[in-house]
Amino acid sequence: MSHSLSGEQSIGNERFTSGEHSEQSVNAGELTDLSRLCIHTVTTKPWPIEEAAANFSAAGVKGITVWRDALEGRDIRQTGRLLRDGDLAIVSVCRGGFFPGKDGRKRKAAIDDNRKAIEEAAELGAPLIVLVCGSDPGQSLEESRKQIREGIEAIIPDAAAAGIRLAIEPLHPMYADARSAINTLQQANDLASSLDSKTVGVAVDVYHLWWDPDLEREIKRCGENGHLYAFHVCDWKTPTADLLLDRGIMGEGCIPVKKIRSWVEAAGFDGFYEVEIFSGTYWQQDQSQYLKKIIKAYKENT
Repeated sequence: MSHSLSGEQSIGNERFTSGEHSEQSVNAGELTDLSRLCIHTVTTKPWPIEEAAANFSAAGVKGITVWRDALEGRDIRQTGRLLRDGDLAIVSVCRGGFFPGKDGRKRKAAIDDNRKAIEEAAELGAPLIVLVCGSDPGQSLEESRKQIREGIEAIIPDAAAAGIRLAIEPLHPMYADARSAINTLQQANDLASSLDSKTVGVAVDVYHLWWDPDLEREIKRCGENGHLYAFHVCDWKTPTADLLLDRGIMGEGCIPVKKIRSWVEAAGFDGFYEVEIFSGTYWQQDQSQYLKKIIKAYKENT
């Protein structure tokens, strides 16, 4: 089931130049409407999903990615209908993953939870689950990566049967201890390719990958492989007050979001641009005003 707006994701593009970052790379064109804007429920965390959906829809936002905590205590099928009735495409569910663990019981519990996530995504009507793969600081990164592969292999049949795709999201190396042992797009591409399943691809998040000198080449490779399933945007503030909860709105920091979007588009991606911002600062502000800032930044700086 495709994550692109057209129903199929194209791959490859002759205009794309391979190699490392280059000053010759051209920024993406201006976004003049909100037809490809998706916002994660965690971005406006103080709003319950019903309020977020109503406000997103009223503002003209066309997509929503649902974090699983937003579904707690709710009829998931009914929530899916509510989102679609508000003219919101359900882009994905966050998150699955967290496969590694020294304790085999922990690994089994993780696989069970991922199967539950697949069931929830199917009930909601989401075509994709983003995988934050996990890591265990009590063992080597190599062992954690082995267990990540084993965990994904275990749930591929469940996801395929439900028509749900899985997107491996590489995380910044600062999270390699406990959040993910997959830390570069090359690693994510290698893993997706080796699994050799139409169910498994990759999610590109600028916050985690903007620093990588091989990013342009690996985005091109991801597109050529047909694995570019999702694109997440925000910004990196300097100084960063909190390495988890101080993301910025696009244009507020040092990430060349427009340039990276141009690479993603050249690689054939035509899905939603997903705003995913964890911010203790913004969560304390008026969320309606915050939403207006996001929309403005989406048009001007994405």
